[in-house]
Amino acid sequence: MAVYKIFPEKSATLYSYYPTLNAGIDEILDLSTYNNIDGTHEVARPIIQFPQSEILDTIINKVSGSSYSASLRLSLATAYQLPQNYTIYCYPLSGSWNIGTGRLSNVPITTDGVSWKYKNQYGGNTWFTTFPAGTTGSYTGSNSGGGLWFTGSSYTATQSFTNINSKDIVLNVTNTVTAWSGSILPNSGFILKHDSSIEFSTSSAIELKYFSGNTHTIYPPCLEIKWYDFVNTNISLTEVTSPQIVATLANNQSKYQQDSKQRFRVNVRDKYPARVFSTVSFYNSNKVLPTSSYYQIKDLDTEEIVVDYDTTYTKISIDNTSNYFNVYMNGLEPERYYKILIKTIIGDTTLILDDNYYFKVIR
Repeated sequence: MAVYKIFPEKSATLYSYYPTLNAGIDEILDLSTYNNIDGTHEVARPIIQFPQSEILDTIINKVSGSSYSASLRLSLATAYQLPQNYTIYCYPLSGSWNIGTGRLSNVPITTDGVSWKYKNQYGGNTWFTTFPAGTTGSYTGSNSGGGLWFTGSSYTATQSFTNINSKDIVLNVTNTVTAWSGSILPNSGFILKHDSSIEFSTSSAIELKYFSGNTHTIYPPCLEIKWYDFVNTNISLTEVTSPQIVATLANNQSKYQQDSKQRFRVNVRDKYPARVFSTVSFYNSNKVLPTSSYYQIKDLDTEEIVVDYDTTYTKISIDNTSNYFNVYMNGLEPERYYKILIKTIIGDTTLILDDNYYFKVIR
């Protein structure tokens, strides 16, 4: 599949109320501005970094010159006191940082890693030691800190929410990833925050909690890279023209190693072939789906859509053998079952082919 997911190498939350506290191994990332600690207004900003080596490998060896799209995705765990409308901002961080071994709940607090005030540990380098060109930070009274980030408009990603939107984060960060891969910016990760006009306002009370890279759930953050890999080299197979078809996943081995790549093939035939005299069975004659055919992957237990239909990035290819598409298994959680669905448009009819195409990813 032309959808590749990279999982974080580290993540943490910066808390203004606890300027030296490290929360590098918490299962939750806070993105909040709320008034709930001793009557003091607190701001929480998550930071998250993905391995540069895997980003480069994906773009150089998998995307291989094609144009691509990169999205930062975080899954919501809980939310409180949300306004009807709000906007999340995401920027590339400036300056390396240490993850540490702390949690928000530790007593006494752990200070051996990144915090609101320090990049690495208590008494180490503060976020505002220097300001590289094109960067900014924020202050709250005498308590400076909260990260340092690049502010160029091409690197700023935003997502606006209403009361009817899903609250999961899906941010287009293609420009930042391109800058990282081209060594235009150093890869220090991302920082997410609310609008500066409401972050420290006592009239706002927003609390958002997302699953972190340390979550024990199936919802870790990811950097999702998509690219167009559709190929049509078919010169011998006939395209189906009737929605009355039978489609099978021909080479499903049912279990796949987490680091493997699988090419799934789709065999297609007419459900009711026309009667003609022939020495060859029509039930053994393969046809192909139209080029307007796409695949989807769901988690079998939760019904969560892991890879959705996309007219660009999940388009099903064709060769002289059959339709096919590629799936990188490392983007799927191990020890879970997944289901493949296929959508195809034949004439004026849109079909969803759901014939129990299941497989499991194993370690």
